[in-house]
Amino acid sequence: MSKFRDAVLTVALLAASAMAAAQSTPFPGVGRAATPSEVAKWDIDVRPDFKGLPAGSGSVAKGQDVWEAQCAHCHGVFGESNEVFSPLIGGTTAEDIKNGRVANLQRTDYPGRTTMMKVHTLSTLWDYINRAMPWTNPKTLSTEEVYAVTAFMLNMANIVPDNYVLSDKNMAEVQARMPNRNGMSTAHAMWPGNEFGGKAKPDTANKICMKDCKPEPKVASFLPDFARNAHGNLQEQNRIVGPQRGADTSQPEPKAGVPVSRAPTAPAAAKPENSEFKAVNALLNQHSCTACHGVDKKIVGPGFNEIAKKQAGKTDYILSKVKGGGVGVYGQIPMPAQSLPEADAKQIAEWISKGASK
Repeated sequence: MSKFRDAVLTVALLAASAMAAAQSTPFPGVGRAATPSEVAKWDIDVRPDFKGLPAGSGSVAKGQDVWEAQCAHCHGVFGESNEVFSPLIGGTTAEDIKNGRVANLQRTDYPGRTTMMKVHTLSTLWDYINRAMPWTNPKTLSTEEVYAVTAFMLNMANIVPDNYVLSDKNMAEVQARMPNRNGMSTAHAMWPGNEFGGKAKPDTANKICMKDCKPEPKVASFLPDFARNAHGNLQEQNRIVGPQRGADTSQPEPKAGVPVSRAPTAPAAAKPENSEFKAVNALLNQHSCTACHGVDKKIVGPGFNEIAKKQAGKTDYILSKVKGGGVGVYGQIPMPAQSLPEADAKQIAEWISKGASK
């Protein structure tokens, strides 16, 4: 009987302890506290003082290999990103590295801003690459690869030499050479407090004004249609830095004020399902081909239909380009060699050679 009484008492004590613990938490009965190992998996941020930086290293040479395999098809061979993405490298000088302020940021006539011109702390660069790159498969780079790619970017910006090995031990030394390390402004009220020496008062003094408003201007003349494309399609004339785009002057200018017809139209006949495209599309998504190629539009590389028109019936040629990569056929952004299975590559190549139809 005493054993039964002791068991009942033990159960009661455990229940009381659990109830006390539940009452001490903000949401009793909901979830549990994360374990230290679970928190560690999410706690990957690297701060400006380099807290959180994992031990490791990577060379410029290793970074170039990783860059050409995983980065160049979006960011350009030299980080110039002259098609879609913002440029990473360019616009900085040896004088900027010496002074810590990028002079081109003060110019109103400079055509664009690169990442290396703007970034203030090296930790920002390392942290973003670590958590977000490659954009089609983030968090897949090893610690060594992140150090190496960061080192290669620094080398392209002439911040570190060709034989440099970046590591957690020398990051602070490289930070002292960042071109815009002294360029961050704290003289505004955008910080949560004054811990960075900022201002408590907003940096603008705008007031709501609803009087003496100027009338909307009326345009009395327009560029004639025959002159719209006189100097070539402006959209294709990229500036030397940045992804800025002009208007597509190969198309007529949209007419303002033309009402859109609301007349009901007969529903289009249902298009029969293209089983071949359905199978190929699954492969394109599986192997991240659609990150750089649209079916009927250019993204980073040409659209599949553009390739199909130029390489109709050339299955073996297309297959060789998929497997081996290439550059210069559709522009100067290189396509790295792809490691997808032979059968998948051949199925995609056959679909393109037959017209890349949906």
